[in-house]
Amino acid sequence: MKLAALVLCLLSAVVAKSQSDVGLRPDTLRMKLDSVETVFLRKNLMLLAQRYNIDAQKALVAQARLFPNPNLTVGTTLYQTATKQFFPVGSNGEVSVGLSQLILLAGKHNKQIKIAQANATLSEYQFYDLLRTLKHSLRTDFFNIHFLMQSAAVYHTEIAALQQVTDAFAQQKGKGYISEKEVIRVKAQLYDLQSEYNDLQMQLNDVQSEMRTLLQARNVFVVPDVDDAALTKLDPTKYPLAAVIDSAYATRPDMKIAKLNSSLSTLNYKLQRAMGVPDLTINLNYDQQGGYVKNLTTLGFGVELPAFNRNQGNIKSAKAQIKYNEAMFDATRAGVEEQVYNCLQRAFENDKLLKSRDASFEHDFDRLQAEVLKNYQVRNMSLLEFLDFYDSYKQNTLQINAIQFNRVSAFEDLNFYSGVDYFKN
Repeated sequence: MKLAALVLCLLSAVVAKSQSDVGLRPDTLRMKLDSVETVFLRKNLMLLAQRYNIDAQKALVAQARLFPNPNLTVGTTLYQTATKQFFPVGSNGEVSVGLSQLILLAGKHNKQIKIAQANATLSEYQFYDLLRTLKHSLRTDFFNIHFLMQSAAVYHTEIAALQQVTDAFAQQKGKGYISEKEVIRVKAQLYDLQSEYNDLQMQLNDVQSEMRTLLQARNVFVVPDVDDAALTKLDPTKYPLAAVIDSAYATRPDMKIAKLNSSLSTLNYKLQRAMGVPDLTINLNYDQQGGYVKNLTTLGFGVELPAFNRNQGNIKSAKAQIKYNEAMFDATRAGVEEQVYNCLQRAFENDKLLKSRDASFEHDFDRLQAEVLKNYQVRNMSLLEFLDFYDSYKQNTLQINAIQFNRVSAFEDLNFYSGVDYFKN
């Protein structure tokens, strides 16, 4: 109930803010990245399920600590033919009692405990690896939505401008001021933009759907509240390759999982060898009058003779599993350096490309946009010049948004592949 109240208050505050923004839908949630992550950590069902798995594995550690139960057997006479009695007691009856206890040899009990403990630790590493993967998807979707919405705003502006032109053409229709060829060309450009805008909206809806799944939020449209100033300060030179690789080796959950799997296979090999050693069973028996003397009490032991099954197959399999997990650990380790190097390289390239652009270029486009429309409407600009400007404006904006997203995405990949949150917005 406390969780529900907290989330409700959070969402209510965000909705109140979002509804004050012009053009946003009533179900819009304007959220900062830290707020998105807070809701994600509290509500994501996959994380919740993995937490339950950790509890389940810890319970198995407690189970592994338990020793085998003793076994009690009791026997008595069903029918005494001489006295014609059922279940006779006393001197006319017969009672036998047996008590046995299995003793695990070759350290099987301790080896089973160590394996259970390793599995519990493994479930924790798997939780953090799942968290790392889902968090990477969440943050990447957050910035993807941000830049897709900026691109959508460009389409919205251009479609509105061309719609204004076509409406003006409609008012002049039949008066001979505008050629039919020019009208058709503007309408064709408008329909192309509307089609491209629809494709962009479909892409945006897909990313929004993934975001809603991660947040377990229905019927909402997340609008990222991004600190653009913080994004411009991102600098890949702050992250030396060697230091990032060392961090990845030390902190990445999948590295820890691969290493622990190697340890687990070694523990399992030792257990399987121990399983080849027969266990000891101690027996204590009492027999009222079925033995060679009355009230006979005996102490004995039993052990399985390993004549045929000495657990050879499981031992051989466990030994091969050691080699397999060692190879998988080496493969995981080998991939870390390439992953880190690649994402850092992409961060450098996109950062260089972004900073090589003239900062005033985009502002000049924005400033000229309204002037171009006015000049075309008063016929100071040809149709070809007008459409060419708007196409250049669109392509430039889409390109800059793609470069910015690729740059931010590379830094998010750096967080993911290093296992450390170097980049926080």
